[in-house]
Amino acid sequence: MSNETKRHRLRELGALNPRPEAVRAPWFRESTFFDPLDLVQVKYEMLRHVQQDGANKAEAAALFGLSRPTYYQAEAAFEREGIAGLLPRTRGPKSAHKLTGEVMRLIEQSQHAGAPLQARALAELVQSTLGVRVHPRSIERAIARKKKEVSAYRVGSFVKVQTD
Repeated sequence: MSNETKRHRLRELGALNPRPEAVRAPWFRESTFFDPLDLVQVKYEMLRHVQQDGANKAEAAALFGLSRPTYYQAEAAFEREGIAGLLPRTRGPKSAHKLTGEVMRLIEQSQHAGAPLQARALAELVQSTLGVRVHPRSIERAIARKKKEVSAYRVGSFVKVQTD
């Protein structure tokens, strides 16, 4: 794999080290096996350096161009999940968790009842009716997703009918 391809793939995965030049561990300069661009490898080697070589945690973090809090986060993640814990994760909620079926039904019913309400008014309606605080932008995104799903379904159904 070429360096540019690897760099691109690491970027896609969120594992591209933003500061590879800060990695000062000599074995990262002396060997092609160690890649300062690979943040997972850098974190693993930092942890290994402390565990196996007895290095000081703060000094190891500095040697690998990372902060002490990053060291402790990596250490906890590694203890909890092994090497998989060092893989990057997206932060925050993984879905529109407040937009439950009940909330979406209320939004859909409110839109069908008359003139469509704006997202801010829908957020206030959800808050007053169900006691759930939802950001207006989350409602806009959910409505857009719903419209996209419906149009994809219609297109898919149309294509299916024609191919039979």
